Amino acid sequence: MSDRSHDATATERLGILRRARTVALVGVSANPLRSSNFVATYLVRTPYQVLPVNPVYSEILGIPTFPTLADLPEPPDIVDVFRRPEHLPGVVEEAIEMGAKVVWFQLGLRHEGAAARAREAGLQVVQDRCLKIEHARFAGGLHAAGFNTGFISSRRRRPI
Repeated sequence: MSDRSHDATATERLGILRRARTVALVGVSANPLRSSNFVATYLVRTPYQVLPVNPVYSEILGIPTFPTLADLPEPPDIVDVFRRPEHLPGVVEEAIEMGAKVVWFQLGLRHEGAAARAREAGLQVVQDRCLKIEHARFAGGLHAAGFNTGFISSRRRRPI
């Protein structure tokens, strides 16, 4: 059983999303059938500046890509990771060196060692959560389980 005692709470995740302005998508794919591309397609429609990081492509969704985090022009607020678990420690080290504030491991990704290293360096850590689902849920577009409820209300929602 994994230790989830240090995972970001819903309130902490909301705070992360409200403070963030830039999101680096490490391992994002240009293939529209990949979940990373689906997340990128969603995020480019938000106020976030999306920074694709993948050495294989020159651009994704019309946005120039960067080969590594070190190649970014400035530290991103969130490093959202779509790499296999064995690559997470290296991505965390790059995020620390880059000066990122948050490492976010997408659905299905957990690495307690990498998460502990990030926390020791002062970064916030989110594991096994989809940034798109969390953003949509907090913005009022999704149920906590991650699907659209179809609920329409006249109540004004507070933007993220």
